[in-house]
Amino acid sequence: MSRTSNGPTRRGVLAASLSLLAPLAACSRHAETSFDGGWVGAAHERGHLLRGPVPAAKSGSLPEPALARRAGAIVIGAGIAGLAAARALMRAGVDDVRVLELEDTAGGNSRGHAIAGMRCPLGAHYLPVPGDRAVEVIELLEALGVRKTEHGRAVYDERMLCHSPQERLYIGGGWREGLLPPLEALPTSECAATLADYRAFSAAVAEAGDHDAFMIPTARSRWSPALTALDATTFSTWLDARGLHAPALRWYLDYCCRDDYGAGAAQVSAWAGLHYFASRHGFRAPGADAPSEAGEGVLTWPEGNAWLAERLAAPLGDRLLTGRVALRVREGRDDVSVDAWNAVTTQSERWVAPRVVLATPLFVSARLLETPPAALREAAAAMRYAPWLVANLHLDTALDDRAGAPPSWDNVPYGDIGLGYVDAMHQSTRPYAGPTVLTAYRELGGDSGVDIATHRAQLLNEDWRSWADRIVAGLAVLHPDLPAKLRRADLMRYGHAMSIPAPGVRSSAALQALAAPQRRVHFAHADLSAYSVFEEAFFHGTRAGRAAAAA
Repeated sequence: MSRTSNGPTRRGVLAASLSLLAPLAACSRHAETSFDGGWVGAAHERGHLLRGPVPAAKSGSLPEPALARRAGAIVIGAGIAGLAAARALMRAGVDDVRVLELEDTAGGNSRGHAIAGMRCPLGAHYLPVPGDRAVEVIELLEALGVRKTEHGRAVYDERMLCHSPQERLYIGGGWREGLLPPLEALPTSECAATLADYRAFSAAVAEAGDHDAFMIPTARSRWSPALTALDATTFSTWLDARGLHAPALRWYLDYCCRDDYGAGAAQVSAWAGLHYFASRHGFRAPGADAPSEAGEGVLTWPEGNAWLAERLAAPLGDRLLTGRVALRVREGRDDVSVDAWNAVTTQSERWVAPRVVLATPLFVSARLLETPPAALREAAAAMRYAPWLVANLHLDTALDDRAGAPPSWDNVPYGDIGLGYVDAMHQSTRPYAGPTVLTAYRELGGDSGVDIATHRAQLLNEDWRSWADRIVAGLAVLHPDLPAKLRRADLMRYGHAMSIPAPGVRSSAALQALAAPQRRVHFAHADLSAYSVFEEAFFHGTRAGRAAAAA
């Protein structure tokens, strides 16, 4: 769909950016750039074992298991949802839990990494201070000592709240505080129309967010026909219908969608576009009243949400079985059997338990279950998944900086195809700038299903150095001295990183059916909320774990 009247399209920006960055990349390769690096995390081929080729018997069936074990409960997947499910099961007294995880470490999209002794994220890098409805997350944060209640007021550990300055935007040749493009940085001819659109969108968010319509977790929202209508159309179409065309606003809203959902406003639903703002802090046009402090904070750590994932995984001990690729789940009358491939011993294993929690993306769950229910087949068919690239760049000294707002935790370029970078050492208390790790994020969901397929193929087939050169060339526009100071680039690729809340997905009856209590196989994944964030994954994992324990 053409959006020429709304300023540059993301496809046009992509083409222009690539043509601009090509000579920079070539220059960096042949001039001062010299760095090591590579892919990190398990090879994607391990996940593709579900499609074959696992060594099969002559009949073509799965190989006979080399060992068979029983457990009180089995959780498949050790992302945030799986870890939350295991925690809920153990807290309910089901101690004999086994968690099967494909990767070599737990955490899913919230895993961490380290370069030169500095921790950094491989995925999710922050958790907004939860609202009152996110009771499961609040309980976890209090159990971990991150939050406590004093005189009826929530108090958070200052070391874990994002240090100031928090975020800045590179626009017009300099850095500006905040991420919403400021009017003074725009062409004079655009200022009046942009301010009008900022105010109109602010009013629309306020109106849509009344009456508990947008809650986190979304299961606690007061769903209505109005939300179903919003979920039936794309966010970009909804904006077009309201005459909101200001390029600065459209860039910002597209950026927000890509940041939280992995795809642009042309792919996500209007419900998702409004949910981003209405579920948390709203949207304030320039000149609006200052916000209250409640709900505005961000919790973060050098390793991102891996800090939380590692503390969820630690109590499992040897109950956590990594390097296990689940291949088939068969639900019987009295128990459930799980066949898995041990990537270390290269043998098949069979696990049997009276209850199983599938904490895997829905398209994986549909392949695992020998007889998937109709709701699972329907929901899996409707899902789209965004590929992602996360690059951790080790710099041996501090960067020079451009004029404007000072170095911040989150640093975003206006109009670029990337999502910018976060500074892993921003949370440190050292009194000087020095070596650090920058974590650069690149969503690859694009504007269509064709974009998704094309970008996923590129991500899986091109070598790490090509992707590293793209990332470095893009950041060199902001920091020309970066290539000379770069010593290592470790890249993490996610072929199916997160579900995109496309039109019709969140209001699907199939998702509601899968989130309801089941007989023996329970479903737990952020997919059930139609989008992927920590709070939704933790909610569904806790819910499914409690339901499995009660069964």
